[in-house]
Amino acid sequence: MFRIDGYPQAACDGIPRRTLLEAAGAGLFGMSLPGLLAAEAQAQPAAPRARAVIFVFLFGGPSQLETFDLKPEAPERIRGPFRPISARTPGLRISEHLPRLAAISERFCVVRTMTHPYNDHSGAAHYLQTGRIWHVPIGGGFNPTPKDWPAMGAVVEYQAQQQPGGMERDLPAYAVVPNSLGRLQEAGQYLRPGEHAGWLGRRYNPLTTAVDKKDLNDNPYWRPCRDAELTFPIEGLATGEGLRLDRTLRRASLLDQFDAQRRALDQVARVREFDQFRRRALALVTSEATRRALDLRREPAQVRDQYGRHLFGQSALVARRLVEAGVRFVTVHYDSCDGYGWDSHLHSDDVKQHLLPTFDQGLSALLSDLNARGLLEETLVVALGEMGRTPQATPRWGRGHWSMLFPAVLAGAGIRGGTVYGTSDKDAAHVVDHPVSPESLAATIYHALGIAPDLRVIDPLGRPVPIVEGGKPVLDLFG
Repeated sequence: MFRIDGYPQAACDGIPRRTLLEAAGAGLFGMSLPGLLAAEAQAQPAAPRARAVIFVFLFGGPSQLETFDLKPEAPERIRGPFRPISARTPGLRISEHLPRLAAISERFCVVRTMTHPYNDHSGAAHYLQTGRIWHVPIGGGFNPTPKDWPAMGAVVEYQAQQQPGGMERDLPAYAVVPNSLGRLQEAGQYLRPGEHAGWLGRRYNPLTTAVDKKDLNDNPYWRPCRDAELTFPIEGLATGEGLRLDRTLRRASLLDQFDAQRRALDQVARVREFDQFRRRALALVTSEATRRALDLRREPAQVRDQYGRHLFGQSALVARRLVEAGVRFVTVHYDSCDGYGWDSHLHSDDVKQHLLPTFDQGLSALLSDLNARGLLEETLVVALGEMGRTPQATPRWGRGHWSMLFPAVLAGAGIRGGTVYGTSDKDAAHVVDHPVSPESLAATIYHALGIAPDLRVIDPLGRPVPIVEGGKPVLDLFG
């Protein structure tokens, strides 16, 4: 097997000279360097720890001092109004507003030392979901672009589609619920970067559902929701009233007839990609497996109550159903759709009254439910925001952006539960030991899935580039 993973004496693009010569020689026998790289991309290490990942993303930046890294000995202006409570994990100072998680802390590890220098919501959202810095100046934009780095889930989708029959699978490998990040935010309803496939190609974008809010001031993530709001239709593929499955299939047949008349254009790469994208979209919108996984009416009322009838809790339940059905990577967003939420600059009232209680309920139910179904050992659960908050608080206990230190929760797939990783300083401002960068978190997630972090994919310029650069899996997190 050709190794393309950064040996010493590498060429300027990172590929060893010996490998280049071997690849060039192989080209004489009908296989080019891109072909070898494509073949290498399918190779995976033996025995992955996780069959699937559930990535819970708390957008806006939850405060470390109000969640998993309380500092009761710090000065009053820093420690905040919340108090730590006892947990089943020695040394874990968990918020009094996370009692359900405290009661099952033996099932998860708290990484206290996530850190990066990108103190900007959009850039950090991209960074945490891809493991790569967003190459847009801080404050320079919000919407995703075709030049963005592919999300971790998009790489998983890419690998799945390369397998035989991958384009015809009736379930995606990558899904996002309940909405694309930023879709419900009131400030222009812009999207945020990070969850998309970027330059890898839009056919590797996630299957994304779309759940609306009542008005600009509404936040369904934490309020009780009616079943009529929780249908989780596929974004962009909703059939609409009166468009039955048989009509959808007839329309597809008609499109196939048109396609047959223009097969001469098949050599144009963009046309081919669009055709593949359309076939993939059709497979998903007509999929009984997809519809069943998104249908919460199939769940017992008791289970739904356990998760909470708010949008975050029900989205966590949908994530469990998708993973159980065979989806490999599910991102669950807890967005700041009212323009505030976790981005608690002014005060912590919403954090105390709404966000922490619903997060506590939804995540604890997800971990308990996965464990009861025997799925936790093969499902990696990751929960975090894109940054933390400043130690110095406002008079009403709001806090500013602070990316130098923030926590993450990891569980399942061999993660050592009941542990705390890394040490923060006395004010929860800086890392003392064991810093974990977004690159290292991404490498850890890929490692758990059995995907080599040094796997290379071909970028738009035809260059083989590693999916993670500068990060190593944090193996100490695993038992």
